Amino acid sequence: MASDPKLTAGEKVQVGWYIARMAKRGLADDRQAGGRVHQGDLQRKLERVLEQARKREEKQAKGKK
Repeated sequence: MASDPKLTAGEKVQVGWYIARMAKRGLADDRQAGGRVHQGDLQRKLERVLEQARKREEKQAKGKK
């Protein structure tokens, strides 16, 4: 994975929200019936926020030169 970008306050809130939702889903999984909770949708959303932050940082770095 590429280096993690610096996040804005809004991005930090989004990342925290998605991580909390993943944790909640993990706790709700009983694992008795072999059912693993699918979290791919939240992982994709988290990756999208991080990718947008990377692009923002690159754009800001190019603007400073």
